[in-house]
Amino acid sequence: MAGSSVALEQQANANDSGLSTNNRFALIALTSLFFMWGFITALNDILIPYLKGMFELNYTQAMLIQFCFFGAYFIVSVPAGKLVSRIGYQKGIVTGLFIASVGCLLFYPAASLKEYPMFLFALFVLASGITTLQVAANPFVSVLGNPKTASSRLTLTQAFNSLGTTIAPIWIGPIILAAIVVTSESGEEVLEQSSAVQLPYLILAASLFLMAVIFATIKLPVIGGNQTTKDAKKSDSALQFRHLKLGAIGIFVYVGAEVGIGSFLVNYLSMDSIAGLQEAEASKYIGYYFGGAMIGRFIGAAVMHYIAANKLLAFNSVCAILLVSIAIVFDGNIAMWSILAVGLFNSIMFPTIFSLAIHDLKGATSNGAGVLCLAIVGGAILPLLQGVLADLLGLQLAFILPALCYVFILYYAVSGSVPSAKIVGGHTE
Repeated sequence: MAGSSVALEQQANANDSGLSTNNRFALIALTSLFFMWGFITALNDILIPYLKGMFELNYTQAMLIQFCFFGAYFIVSVPAGKLVSRIGYQKGIVTGLFIASVGCLLFYPAASLKEYPMFLFALFVLASGITTLQVAANPFVSVLGNPKTASSRLTLTQAFNSLGTTIAPIWIGPIILAAIVVTSESGEEVLEQSSAVQLPYLILAASLFLMAVIFATIKLPVIGGNQTTKDAKKSDSALQFRHLKLGAIGIFVYVGAEVGIGSFLVNYLSMDSIAGLQEAEASKYIGYYFGGAMIGRFIGAAVMHYIAANKLLAFNSVCAILLVSIAIVFDGNIAMWSILAVGLFNSIMFPTIFSLAIHDLKGATSNGAGVLCLAIVGGAILPLLQGVLADLLGLQLAFILPALCYVFILYYAVSGSVPSAKIVGGHTE
């Protein structure tokens, strides 16, 4: 990550010259968090075919992996928002890292017991820590410098999140998925080696614990004092703002679309009509999907200094709609590369929707961030619905659900993201 830190510092100097030295250091430190939770989240796409094969699950049952992981956002986001408001961004980050570390440790007994519910519980605990990190880190990055460059700044840090999601499938995917099927002495293929996930998650647990210790000791700038300022106490609910409410729906459908596509990629690329790849080989292609998002975020961070964030969001939405439609209608290489290319246009969506949604919330910013992280539950609900569609209609046709999600994002970019006056008693002021 040393090279990544240097690159980030150069980007910070070039793209956001208004950052002070302390804020620039904070931005670099926060980037490590984005990288780590991207790495962890991408492993879910590997766990799905791994556990699906081990426990002989259908698509709907396999999607319980994402349901438990992203369901934690729905349950934990509001309490996490209140916690961060009370203890501040930095202590919130440390708390999130410790919880995530415990979640990774739970994979060891889950693999030993070979119980699917234990894996789901471990994912829920891990996601609870990641949720706390999201609630603290995303708004921290947004308010760390000039509000006009908040979308660019958050997009830049999200690019390193995508670096994590790109590396994880390439490094860890073949190791885990190669352990699904082994050949017995009789020549029959059998499922075993449930312990394949133990070492990777033990290493992640140690890494997260070390990061928690580091963030507990370094000095980060205090933004707006401790979050318990008079403005925060006096602020109305963030849901009083129309662009925040529509932004929450935007986050809901975006995360649902991104997670849904990523979750089914291995199975989609394994279809004879698409690429006919073995699962271990197909897992490497997830890196192309998230790698496109990484490249797009670096590009987007620079482009948004010249093009309005909502306009770029609209352009990317249109491209995503077209690519997913091609992946539904066509077969072979054109379908494979079209669905992988969606990652490039996913790139700026989450940070842009997030920044547009919390723009001008003032004292309700922390509250708004909690609401937006709550909306990440779309990653739990929509992939599960896509799994139901896959069982009923077939895997390829099930991609119509992500396509519809991008249609709403297009609406948000064109109209819904425009800040409106706060609503009070049915009137605006």
